[in-house]
Amino acid sequence: MSGDARKTAEGLAHLSGFGNEHSSEAVAGALPEGRNSPQRAPLGLYAEQLSGTAFTEPRAHNRRSWLYRIRPSAAHPAFTRTGNGSIRTAPFTQSAPDPNRLRWNPLPEPEAGTDFVAGLWTLGGNGDATQRTGMAVHLYHATASMERVFSDADGELLIVPERGGLLLRTEFGLLHAEPGHVALIPRGVRFRVELLDDDARGYVCENYGAPFQLPDLGPIGANGLANARDFLAPVAAYEDDEGTAGPVEVVNKFCGNLWTAAYDHSPLDVVAWHGNHVPYVYDLRRFNVIGTISYDHPDPSIFTVLTSPSDTPGLAGVDFVVFAPRWLVGEDTFRPPYFHRNVMSEYMGLIEGAYDAKAAGQGGFVPGGGSLHNMMSAHGPDRETFDRASGAELRPQRVDDGLAFMFETRWPVTLTPHAARAEHLQPRYDDVWQGLERHFAPSSRHPLH
Repeated sequence: MSGDARKTAEGLAHLSGFGNEHSSEAVAGALPEGRNSPQRAPLGLYAEQLSGTAFTEPRAHNRRSWLYRIRPSAAHPAFTRTGNGSIRTAPFTQSAPDPNRLRWNPLPEPEAGTDFVAGLWTLGGNGDATQRTGMAVHLYHATASMERVFSDADGELLIVPERGGLLLRTEFGLLHAEPGHVALIPRGVRFRVELLDDDARGYVCENYGAPFQLPDLGPIGANGLANARDFLAPVAAYEDDEGTAGPVEVVNKFCGNLWTAAYDHSPLDVVAWHGNHVPYVYDLRRFNVIGTISYDHPDPSIFTVLTSPSDTPGLAGVDFVVFAPRWLVGEDTFRPPYFHRNVMSEYMGLIEGAYDAKAAGQGGFVPGGGSLHNMMSAHGPDRETFDRASGAELRPQRVDDGLAFMFETRWPVTLTPHAARAEHLQPRYDDVWQGLERHFAPSSRHPLH
């Protein structure tokens, strides 16, 4: 833990807005005016474009940024293969997709000195990273700040801290993410993770497909859900340690494998930048929840923060959904999430507190743990939640004792072998639905009342 890192994190300035054409310079005059690539870039810098989408994708979907850096990214030695640790990448072919409902306790404690990359543990995923389709679910547990630099050519990384704050040093500048926030590192962007507490634990969605965007609002109108202005991008900040420090290890995730190279300078040397392919952080408690003010629990799609669209309208490669604090006021309504079978597959995690459809406590759904309900697996409130909600007095109820989220994806999530046989996989998850008794009584319209 670094007091200096905590002080730095809490004093950061930001640029606000999702998908904006931001611009920032750490040194006045570093950004060229009127063009992107002048014959000589200002201050002796190198101009470089970082493209997160193809050049010819529609303007509304195009993601790219121009970086003005001390050394061009091309100035590095050859990469060589290194161990993948517990990181795995689609296609996931070592296990058969499992129709059973599954739930895990939090990751075990890692060894001392485990940084963010070494602490990544892949639960599973779908699609094919080389075809830029699908996603992967990772968890992380770290006990040390990174000294190396990491980038992911396979996809963007949506980081969901559950325990311990993070200072993210990126090519674009610095971001501060605490539990209750999410941070997005775009495809190919280099970054370093520094811990602000003794350890850090959380979840990562690796999105191989189209970059996350805000969902369309349709009949909701112009406002609601995640507000664009609440997404915070970094201001330019750079490292210039050339000749004053030893080699910098840079790790690149490429087509499922980790590759490493020793740079003679920090690749986080961007002095100025402009564009919309940028990292950001978002406070989930700012989500504007839309819900019923009459009857019935709305479909969970109403809680979508970000979506990665596919070639089929409305069918996401992956959605990121949050169950944020909210009021429940539905009349004559079973207020927790209803029993459900879904063509989509759902991985759910818990950031804090308890989830309103599952009991917490020993052996339950706890912060740092997670559950997987693959397509068409029947799920819903456990017996304890059902009994309580069926007999509750229907007064206005504030739900603010938990913060849960979901990665929802169009394809089944296939487990890695180490997730399928993990010691922290709960062996009797199905038991939470045992004891849901028969109440059917043909002679009574309302046998529960």
